[in-house]
Amino acid sequence: MITLKELAEKLNVSISTVSKALNGSSEIGEATVSRVKEAAKLYNYKPNRAALNLKNSKTKTIGVIIPDILNHFFAKVLFGIEKESAKLGYNIITCLSNELYDKEANSLELLANGSVDGFIMSISEETQVTNKTDHLKDILDQKIPILMFDRVADAIDCDKVVINDFQAAYNATMHLIKEGRKNMLLINNIDGLSVGKLRAKGCFKAIEDAKHYNSNLTELKIPKISELEKEINLFLKNNKAIDGIISIDNISGVIALNTATKKGYNIPKELSIIGFSDDNVLPFTSPKLSTVTQHSDAIGEASVQLLIKRLESKEPLETVVKTIDFSLNLRETTL
Repeated sequence: MITLKELAEKLNVSISTVSKALNGSSEIGEATVSRVKEAAKLYNYKPNRAALNLKNSKTKTIGVIIPDILNHFFAKVLFGIEKESAKLGYNIITCLSNELYDKEANSLELLANGSVDGFIMSISEETQVTNKTDHLKDILDQKIPILMFDRVADAIDCDKVVINDFQAAYNATMHLIKEGRKNMLLINNIDGLSVGKLRAKGCFKAIEDAKHYNSNLTELKIPKISELEKEINLFLKNNKAIDGIISIDNISGVIALNTATKKGYNIPKELSIIGFSDDNVLPFTSPKLSTVTQHSDAIGEASVQLLIKRLESKEPLETVVKTIDFSLNLRETTL
């Protein structure tokens, strides 16, 4: 592999000229930049990242910590993070917390030893439920920035990227109310999370604001995924007047639809259902499920942009909470 000095000698220019050309400096003419880059490709020149990191005190690497890689929402956010990071010249190192505080804290400690310049993370369920934030404060005290997305800790002053969970659930509920649904079920499988609480509040606020419609909403909390089908089936068996369902996580809407279909409901004539999910569920539902759609890849891209802006700013920046738009996509399970 050729060195920077050897590449400069072959081109008969200074090392400084080669370095500036490869880094897109405006001081170097376009013809020279083109010639240097072509030669670098020809001779397979690769910059010495370790030397650059020592010189610049930067790794050009972002640590990403997510709770669950099998969750389609987090997988799509990660896709957006990787895509935008590569575009902006950064690498990522990804760790999974598996919803556990200790794994999250250990990942932060492991990567904070100089491996990364900053973190993008969605905090684990255990961290939210226990409200433990000392491990996050320790990282910020080391002057390593953290950006949180989706699940955030209110006690931590850092940049955040969220969707308006309250408003998204409010809009979904209001749609069912305006359809004329009188006895609705709210399925909450994520009550322990900040997003679950916000979505539930949005649903009940819609009922309150539209009280002249005389609609009712019952909340069914099901903490275990394994219990979803059984609990939904039992509820529908004992509450035959239910005519609308709102699911505020990305699994129970599909299970509710499948369960109601097996029980012979005419959907959406007798029963409307709105889920809260990305489009990955659509190929597997019949009829096609209406959903509140989170634009996950946009969340990932915005997270990278905000963090890199902070990393590369020469001046202190105020913390930012950026809200990504959601969409209510009405399909075959609503009127």
